[in-house]
Amino acid sequence: MDYTAVLAQIKPKLGCVADNLTMVKGEIAKAKEAGADLIVFPELALSGYFLKDLVPEVALRIDSPEISALIELSTGISIAIGFVEETDDYHFFNSALYLEDGKIRHLHRKVYLPTYGLFDEQRYLARGGSFRAFDTKFGRFGILICEDMWHLSASYILAMDGATTLICLSSSPARGINGDSIGSASAWQKLVSTTALFLNCRVLYSNRVGFEDGVNFWGGSEYIAPSGESIVRGSLLEEDFITARVNEGALRRERIFSPMIRDENLFVTMQELGRIANERGR
Repeated sequence: MDYTAVLAQIKPKLGCVADNLTMVKGEIAKAKEAGADLIVFPELALSGYFLKDLVPEVALRIDSPEISALIELSTGISIAIGFVEETDDYHFFNSALYLEDGKIRHLHRKVYLPTYGLFDEQRYLARGGSFRAFDTKFGRFGILICEDMWHLSASYILAMDGATTLICLSSSPARGINGDSIGSASAWQKLVSTTALFLNCRVLYSNRVGFEDGVNFWGGSEYIAPSGESIVRGSLLEEDFITARVNEGALRRERIFSPMIRDENLFVTMQELGRIANERGR
């Protein structure tokens, strides 16, 4: 079905869950007023990114009042949002929730935690262990959190699990210069376009902005059609409210014109990966 999605390109405050929740509620109200069906927030929207030792201070359990408030708000609009999750055994995850019709439809825990360059997530957070597609009223979705998307197998698994829309929540810093543009922005734009093209799927990419600890996040949130074309893209380095009209007909046309997913041989892939695993095990 056709639907309207909003990419909320916000500037979270580091370590300030209450303030960030207030901002998130304001964006949700704005999206509802604009007639949107879905709103997608960035990675760790409720806490900020460079948390380090603040992780236990900002972590939320699934049954926390903050999460309950967001679940209640999802009765009028579907919500995808990132936060630090605390489990009963005191593990902390970089997680994303998909909320719809007053229920938690899906919880994804970031699998690939970067430890290169300025990143040090594995020091403070536990790793997730799965990629699963899930059903929504807009079709079958999959969620990735930032670094997850740079591992091609993650998107591939979700596509093989039936996802026709990939939601990527991101906190990507501005790094490098590529001509007149930001290097990390150019790299991400190539990545999301190529992923959409080769998997015949839509990509909703929501990236944050603002400064933390001297690092600037570049924004540039965008909706990519199944053809790999960028339909709408947010501002660089500034807060933005990006509205995307998602058209079911575009997905149908692309899957007829370029039926790569139809022709993908999952069993050959599994066979050869099993062989490689066995050979490496020896």
